[in-house]
Amino acid sequence: MYYVLFQCKDGLEYPECKLEEAMVNHTVSTLLLTGFGEAGSSLSCLYFALTLVAFLLTVFVNLVLIVLIYLKQNLHQPMYVFLCSLCINGLYGSLALYPTLLNSFLSNPKVISLVGCLLQMFLIDTYAGFECTILSVMAYDRYVSICKPLQYHSIMTTSNISILLFFAWLFPVCLFTVMVALTSSLPLCGNTIEKVYCSNASVVRLSCVDASRERMYAIFVTLVIPCVPVLLVLLSYQKILSVCLKASSDNRSKALNTCIPHIVTFVNYTGNIFFEVISYLLENTNVSFPVRSFMSLQLFIIPPLLNPIVYGIRLQEIRKTIVQIIYRGKIRSTFQ
Repeated sequence: MYYVLFQCKDGLEYPECKLEEAMVNHTVSTLLLTGFGEAGSSLSCLYFALTLVAFLLTVFVNLVLIVLIYLKQNLHQPMYVFLCSLCINGLYGSLALYPTLLNSFLSNPKVISLVGCLLQMFLIDTYAGFECTILSVMAYDRYVSICKPLQYHSIMTTSNISILLFFAWLFPVCLFTVMVALTSSLPLCGNTIEKVYCSNASVVRLSCVDASRERMYAIFVTLVIPCVPVLLVLLSYQKILSVCLKASSDNRSKALNTCIPHIVTFVNYTGNIFFEVISYLLENTNVSFPVRSFMSLQLFIIPPLLNPIVYGIRLQEIRKTIVQIIYRGKIRSTFQ
């Protein structure tokens, strides 16, 4: 039970400061996720099966790349260390979304506790933030490698790599911790979220009191988290492009081949951010729940699944290592 008081000076009633007491009788402990639409039990089972396959496949491809980079000494280079961090973040984002999603397909009504909702909101938001900052660090690594090749190993030392990754993870955590703390302090009058997962905007909409402060901070974070890394990525590639234009065709080809996976990953991620923004803008329209839900889920499903596949196909060292492992396995099975 919450009380919202607007007290006037000396107890007098001024037009601009009137004594008002609002009692909120709703103590929300669980929230209802309605982004699944009216799917019947048969469709729920189908969605559950497809989601489970996507989850297992995402975990598998990310774990393969992480283990490969960890075990193979020739992959202990800055570019692959950052790629390993990207895969770890893919696992982190998948574990933030998929378990709750799978549980919702098998339960009716599809509810989540308020604490669980706030936790999922924090995990999903930090996953998106980590993706942005790690991609910007990877762009900086490509910039140093191509534009300052003679200084690469003196710049990208183990300590510098650790510092870059530390701030890449710390920056989103600090911003989103404050955002979740602000949102968690709001009294809620409603319990219906028109999504398949918890988002800050959806929870803030349920507030019984004015949430202008929380909304303004959320807008600030939403602008800072994607825009700063995107700006850094664009600046890095502007420098890379200017160097590539002056280089020989062989060197240009080698440079672009190492950049293509990152460019594909970056375009994929920014494209999915665009879909997430569009799905948010469509929340109050007549567009069906399944369409809106699919658009909002792309950011958390496609990048973690696609990133390891893109890097595994495009990067020669990873391709060679995978082929060697498969080849050795065939030889062993032949002699057994």
